Amino acid sequence: MTTTPVLRADPSAERTRAHQRAFGWYDWANSAYVTTTGTVLIAPYLTSLARADACPDLADGEQCRTMLSVLGVPVAVGSVAPYTITVATLVSAIALLFVGAIADRHPRPTWLLGGLAWVGATAAGAMFFLDGSNWELGVGLIIVANLCLGASTVVYDALLVRVAAPDDRDKVSSRAWALGYLGGGILLALNLVLMQVHETFGISYTMAVRINLLSAGLWWALFTLIPVIGLRRLRGTTAAPVERSAGIVGGSVAQLRTTFGELRRYPHTLLFLLAYLFFNDGIQTVISSASLYGSEALGFDTSQLIITILLVQFVAFGGALAFGVIAGRIGAKRTVLGGIVMWTLVVTFAYFVPAGAFGIWLVCAVFIGTVMGGTQALSRSLYSQLVPAGKESSFFSFYQAMERGTSWFGTLAFGLTYQLTGSYRPAILVTLAFFVAGGLILTRVNMRRGIEMAGNEQPRVV
Repeated sequence: MTTTPVLRADPSAERTRAHQRAFGWYDWANSAYVTTTGTVLIAPYLTSLARADACPDLADGEQCRTMLSVLGVPVAVGSVAPYTITVATLVSAIALLFVGAIADRHPRPTWLLGGLAWVGATAAGAMFFLDGSNWELGVGLIIVANLCLGASTVVYDALLVRVAAPDDRDKVSSRAWALGYLGGGILLALNLVLMQVHETFGISYTMAVRINLLSAGLWWALFTLIPVIGLRRLRGTTAAPVERSAGIVGGSVAQLRTTFGELRRYPHTLLFLLAYLFFNDGIQTVISSASLYGSEALGFDTSQLIITILLVQFVAFGGALAFGVIAGRIGAKRTVLGGIVMWTLVVTFAYFVPAGAFGIWLVCAVFIGTVMGGTQALSRSLYSQLVPAGKESSFFSFYQAMERGTSWFGTLAFGLTYQLTGSYRPAILVTLAFFVAGGLILTRVNMRRGIEMAGNEQPRVV
């Protein structure tokens, strides 16, 4: 068999302090889009564009009841944004599997990271041109930006294995995640200031929103330069050579088929993915439903919810760092399990927050910020220990695809509970089932055995 000549990577020479510092900046770069655009601005703004198209003569305070036609299917105006995000999520879940296989065989992974990031940032920046009633353009840009965000994150997560030794990954991942929360929080704060004082600059509220959307894309593109330049010496692939005739794409598809077949050889890796499916779904449901719970169940206004979001962002910065320090002493698995216990306490606490008690609500927000970043950062570093060499991106594509492809379970349970009970309090309480299930499954993951089966070096603590 004639194989394609490839430059073999040498992770031992790539695990430098400079590479680890450069690595974390991609969390800082893409968090601007996640926080400003994905979390705060795009859903209500896209809904306003759709409303302007469906009901151009609608008076203030009236509800638009006209249906829009999307590929011949009637869609309510208020459903355009959530349906768009759902489609983008499902498309990403499928596409990421192929991206992971390609990334494992790409000789310059940082070029691939940069290319995907800059296409996504271009789509994010182009949201500046969303105006009037052109919601269709918004739908397309959201799908492209979210797809590129997920794809670039697959490449990025896999690089953690190359820049950090097993004993350093918890620290490196936690610092990167903390940096992301800090960057996202800083830009969001600046964006919200512009929205509050837009008249001072002689611009409309709509123009302020459009400028903020543009700023998220520019931030993403500009700060991606740091990891791309800082990691430019990471060349070669850890994947095994393939037939010369197959090339990168053909060999990648073959690897994807092989990876699917090999998954059963790594039962503890699969068990971790199953645990992650549940407890991460609980985390995502709490994050996505917190504003709705705060406004509808507790009666807080928009300004109070904005303060809540900013508080969570900045507290999460410290929380991620703290969890990284704790993991270095007692191990990442125990720390994540402790984080899951904290999540169950936070949700229970939120259930009992009295309506209108904003001070108590902020205490709840502090607890959420403390546990949120650390749990997610350590999950990434834990999973990296269970990934077999040469298949880092392929296995991280499963990690990301599972996060995106199943992240609607919790929100569905939340919505169904509200529909059956007519109250958001039992709806938020239903997320406890996801944390309990995820925690119990995680206790059954034998990390030492899983690391051994993956053929990886054993860390000092895990």
